[in-house]
Amino acid sequence: MESNDIWDAETARGYDTPGEGMFAPEVLDPTIDRLAELAEGGRALEFAIGTGRVGVPLAERGVPVTGIELSPDMIAQLRTKVDESVLPVVEGDMATVRAPGEFHLAYLVFNTISNLLTQDLQVECFRNAARHLVPGGRFVIELWVPELRALPPGRKATVGVVEDGYILLDTYDTLNQHVVSHHFTFNDSRRARLGRSPHRYIWPSELDLMARLAGFELEARHADWQGGEFTAESPYHVSVYRLVG
Repeated sequence: MESNDIWDAETARGYDTPGEGMFAPEVLDPTIDRLAELAEGGRALEFAIGTGRVGVPLAERGVPVTGIELSPDMIAQLRTKVDESVLPVVEGDMATVRAPGEFHLAYLVFNTISNLLTQDLQVECFRNAARHLVPGGRFVIELWVPELRALPPGRKATVGVVEDGYILLDTYDTLNQHVVSHHFTFNDSRRARLGRSPHRYIWPSELDLMARLAGFELEARHADWQGGEFTAESPYHVSVYRLVG
């Protein structure tokens, strides 16, 4: 599966769920609050900005935001909300493409760094963030902790979510640190719709080493955007890296 096969026009049209899921105020508002605080009045760069779930409200908060996005269909959906003069977007790969100017903050939310399917590309993503930031600038990553403790010996899959009309099943290749998320959506009929997305999962300690290779140091790690304590039981983390120098 290529990224443009996943983030196509159909996905872009159905991506936004206003007021629900990852668009729910209790999910989105703390994200915007924390990023606005970390920007410290400077410019912000969002890698994989998508349809602008975070970038648009952050810009509305008064933070100048620029985006990088690989999918032209996701950019087109974002353009139904704001135009280029309000929120410029550069089309391209977040591991390599350069946006004009310098930034005080770069960020990657909702597990998106795992869409880069090799360790080398993930390291290059850190290096690309470093190229964009002023000395002392911050790179923020929101990422899930691999659920391997829920994977018994001999099993290759975990059930991540079971809700009315939706089941998430993750299949693991532990040798290569790959996981494919299978999203089943269904109703009262006998048919279900399947969407799949591949990822390379990253342990927090591995993420820290990637950061060091790119000239960053870990400034803070929390279990959520509100600053909750990160523990061995935390399923997610928000990690803040500061560019040294």
